[in-house]
Amino acid sequence: MTLNETHDAGLQSWVASANTGKCDFPIQNLPFAVFRRKGSSEDFRGGVAIGDQVLDMAAVRNAKILSSDVQTQVEAAAQSQLNTLMGMTHTQWSALRLALSRALRAGAAEEAALKTCLVPQADVEYAVPAQIGDYTDFYTSVHHATNVGKLFRPTNPLMENYKWVPIGYHGRASSIRVSGVDFKRPNGQIKAPDVNPVLKPCNRLDYELEMGIYAGSANAWGNAIGMDDAENHIFGLCLLNDWSARDVQAWEYQPLGPFLSKNFATSISPWIVTLEALAPYRTAFTRPAEDPQPLPYLSSEANSQHGALDVQLTVAIQTEKMRAEGKQAEQITQTSYRHAYWTMAQLVAHHTVNGCDLQPGDLLGTGTLSGPTIDQAGALLEITEGGKNPLSLSNGETRTFLLDGDAVVFTGWCEKPGAARIGFGEVRATVLPAHKA
Repeated sequence: MTLNETHDAGLQSWVASANTGKCDFPIQNLPFAVFRRKGSSEDFRGGVAIGDQVLDMAAVRNAKILSSDVQTQVEAAAQSQLNTLMGMTHTQWSALRLALSRALRAGAAEEAALKTCLVPQADVEYAVPAQIGDYTDFYTSVHHATNVGKLFRPTNPLMENYKWVPIGYHGRASSIRVSGVDFKRPNGQIKAPDVNPVLKPCNRLDYELEMGIYAGSANAWGNAIGMDDAENHIFGLCLLNDWSARDVQAWEYQPLGPFLSKNFATSISPWIVTLEALAPYRTAFTRPAEDPQPLPYLSSEANSQHGALDVQLTVAIQTEKMRAEGKQAEQITQTSYRHAYWTMAQLVAHHTVNGCDLQPGDLLGTGTLSGPTIDQAGALLEITEGGKNPLSLSNGETRTFLLDGDAVVFTGWCEKPGAARIGFGEVRATVLPAHKA
């Protein structure tokens, strides 16, 4: 994806909070979400982030502020779900982004009219931004796969297929919730050595640091999406927490993979950062020379040159004690999406090579995004080596796995010299006690 005038690091907005150089949502970002005012009975509608404000796209539509050639996109962006917008072409997405960028720049003629369409982000609540028809979770971090594999197969941590095929499983779309929605600790069958399984609340509850990839325009059933076209079918990315009940997973995952250990909750950040906004942060995709190189249907020159994406990612935990004492969440991990073993384009190409038809709003999870060192691990399972080495927090508390009352917070952003810093906001949720089984 090529750079254009919307990526100019020198652009300033008439929304002053977008110009600090530190906010997640400068004019070079312009991500999409679905929102309404907190505690109101308003309809949810689409919005675009600029600084600490939300540009209400329903208000923009009603006032007919933007030019007529993007009205179709404005109408789609104003809806209570963004599937129609996602189903458009990348050319249409780019045209809307350009129109928004020009209207929000310092000195724009649209300033007076658009000011009436702003709502402070502090005053809004969010919904899942699309009707997610299907959800697939991948396993793209070789570092995570190796760390977890060592717990069970110390001498042979990676399965034979890992470096040949993007591994994934189908998740549960109905239990995806937007950031800020808390969830109950799941119940499930758990089996200890030498005793029969029992139904009880999960004792080894974990998070998984992931990114979510929203599918854009659909492919016809029976037709594969090739590597050269794959990114044209990606609308944008968010942060994703694939909550995992490790003790339930250990008992149920063979031979068909996760079920109840994964389908109880998945948390996503509200803002979708478009693939176009991320263009300055593309990096080369390479494989170690000794590893199998991707099969032809998973390879392209464009993917090799700039298929990877450098998104900085953090995990923080706020315990119930921290919250009671007025302390913020404590960061325990920082890593980057660039360490993934498979790229976004490869996931789309592999997902459809058998003729599977992706639909606008379908969600692909990257799988846990761990880096090469333990301080870059994206799950407690890795950090604590399966619970053997507890994580020590600065207030004296320790964790092997999550306790009731623990909140987990992910953040993500991109920055480098010569480009504007853009962010994803956060995804946050708190573990509540299990319901009585």
